[in-house]
Amino acid sequence: MAVDLHLHSTSSDGTDAPATVVALAAAEGLTAIALTDHDTLDGTASAAAAAERAGIGFIPGVELSLEWPLGGMHLLVYHLGGTGPLQDRLLDLQHGRTGRNTVMVERLAALGWPITIGDVIAESGGGVVGRPHIAAVMVRMGAADSIADAFDRWLARGRPAYVERPRLTPAEAIGLARRSGAVPVLAHPHTIGVSADEYRSAFGELADLGLAGIESHYAEYPDELRRHLAGLAAGLGLIATGGSDYHGAYKPGISVGTGRGDLRVPDEVVHAIAAQAR
Repeated sequence: MAVDLHLHSTSSDGTDAPATVVALAAAEGLTAIALTDHDTLDGTASAAAAAERAGIGFIPGVELSLEWPLGGMHLLVYHLGGTGPLQDRLLDLQHGRTGRNTVMVERLAALGWPITIGDVIAESGGGVVGRPHIAAVMVRMGAADSIADAFDRWLARGRPAYVERPRLTPAEAIGLARRSGAVPVLAHPHTIGVSADEYRSAFGELADLGLAGIESHYAEYPDELRRHLAGLAAGLGLIATGGSDYHGAYKPGISVGTGRGDLRVPDEVVHAIAAQAR
């Protein structure tokens, strides 16, 4: 049986409501899922209730963007619920996003694209606002051909409207996760900006900080890379987790559970993750 431990909803930058994401997982025959919206747990109650009705195991989670000089490092944190130090910091991270979004909209207006923060908030449907929402508005107004094009031309790091925002360091995020009784896993490791030969060293440093796993079974990876990353994880005593990174229409071609059609995350990883939660 298969699971999907990397899913986004309208609570952050996905286009499907949490309950809809659960329904898609049920239709695919998955045994468990994790909702991992960016910097927020707002969708977990709805998703958990829908998962219980559907008879699917559910893990409350979150995805964090970390401060990392070599590339984009993201951390998936599983079994995060109730109260704790990381839950408290999520509010600060959300406020940082709000300030960043305002400045990005101002930059776009100065560049000749009169987008407003109201447009972006409306696009988000009330969830945590992120760059995909800005990109979607830009597509509608003709500033870009697609979400990907909006990032490539305007919103990605180094592009004219990009603005940095406050982020946790890996040590801070992993430590907060562990002190909150949750399980930290490195998301899509190809984005961290190191070569294949440097993966093991980077993973080892993160493991020393308390990292529990590596997202080895990722939708965008060929089988050979998935096996390689799973082997590195095993060699370091880490869990080889996985997921589709589903965002709905904001990330076309990715389906819940199967990614681009060939993804299968084994359900035993759910038990391995649960064993490290407290």
